[in-house]
Amino acid sequence: MKPAPFDYHRATSLVEACGLLAEGDDEAERKVIAGGQTLTPLMAMRLAQPALLIDINRLEDLAGINEVDGVLTIGAMTRQRAAERSSLVGERLPLLAKALFHVGHVQTRNRGTVGGSIAHGDPSAEIPLVAVVAGARLRLAAAGGSREVAGEAFFQGPMTTAIEADEILTAVDFPLPAAGDRLGAAFHEVALRHGDFALVSAAAQVALDSDGRCLEARVGVGGCAMTPLRLGDVEAVLQGTALETADISAAIETVADAIDPEDWPGASAEYRRRVAPELVRRAVVEAGREAAA
Repeated sequence: MKPAPFDYHRATSLVEACGLLAEGDDEAERKVIAGGQTLTPLMAMRLAQPALLIDINRLEDLAGINEVDGVLTIGAMTRQRAAERSSLVGERLPLLAKALFHVGHVQTRNRGTVGGSIAHGDPSAEIPLVAVVAGARLRLAAAGGSREVAGEAFFQGPMTTAIEADEILTAVDFPLPAAGDRLGAAFHEVALRHGDFALVSAAAQVALDSDGRCLEARVGVGGCAMTPLRLGDVEAVLQGTALETADISAAIETVADAIDPEDWPGASAEYRRRVAPELVRRAVVEAGREAAA
């Protein structure tokens, strides 16, 4: 199939882009495009039919990676491949670096943006899961001002987020563990082929104290509910433990009650219920070992 007819405008500033969005009456009428790795296929299948496409690729000030006062900020226009190859991301937010390896293929990551993946809100996508697990805050801009939304409140359903029709996602703020913490991270997923949409995914980030006990655990799953999920009960059980086998097993027992998968193309709800706890186990074990190394 081919996209439905649409108008196209290449914005030269954030103010201009927000102004164009504000002129629309409905979110479906106007769409922002950056990398286009999700939106373009949706348009080709006519699942998205915007009347106006607003290209923000010239807004270079929306790209970049910086750390200030314990917060890693990634501009929404930052290409996924740039974030994946960033030494700052690798050292300070390894969970994101590991998740990015699973996003599509190198060719799509060269074009796709960090913000674009988050803005589309696919519950199986890797970057939204990291945003939730890492406690990210999303910066949104509109003609009338700006605001921030917590990652867990941002995702509201499949392909549904807190972004209003006149807003643009401009940056993502990731709070970082203290520089001296012994940090480990792991990201696991099951897909039909590498680069395909994840059937189930699990993310874990662990910080250990000098005695090897868990200072903080951040754990979540994707593809097991209408949004990416942070597993607070798993984290609570792991807190303060030495991450022994018994500790991890006790934490994993809480996964089944936290997830609510449905039958989706490629895998049944029952399959996801069986796989999710095992992926969480692997992610926690790997993250703990990395932190202890």
